[in-house]
Amino acid sequence: MLNQESTKNLKPKSQNHNLNLKTRCFIFSIKIIKLTEKLPPKKCYWIIADQLIRSATSIGANIAEAKGSNSKKDFTHFYQISLKSANESKYWLNLLIALTLTDKDELKELLDENIQLANILAASILTMRNKR
Repeated sequence: MLNQESTKNLKPKSQNHNLNLKTRCFIFSIKIIKLTEKLPPKKCYWIIADQLIRSATSIGANIAEAKGSNSKKDFTHFYQISLKSANESKYWLNLLIALTLTDKDELKELLDENIQLANILAASILTMRNKR
């Protein structure tokens, strides 16, 4: 997929439009993991970090799994799971913003990308449902 060198100079959120969804989710996962490494080393923050990493990485993982689906219904189901994970990630990012634990600009950029990914997933699901 992407190596560490190729993720160093990732484009700002608004310039990610030309990347495919799977790649955007992969980059989003990397950025989330790097963000969580900056959180204070206390148990309560570990819990938030763990939940955020799980939900954020689940977005792309379920899209990848959808590619191996046996049916359109199964494919749509994996996209629905990705959307649920995006919604959960939005919750954790908003919580971190409220706690002001790290750079708010970075958090807001990640939240914006998360919202864009969720919107793409929701639109894709609607399109898939209408084509049945």
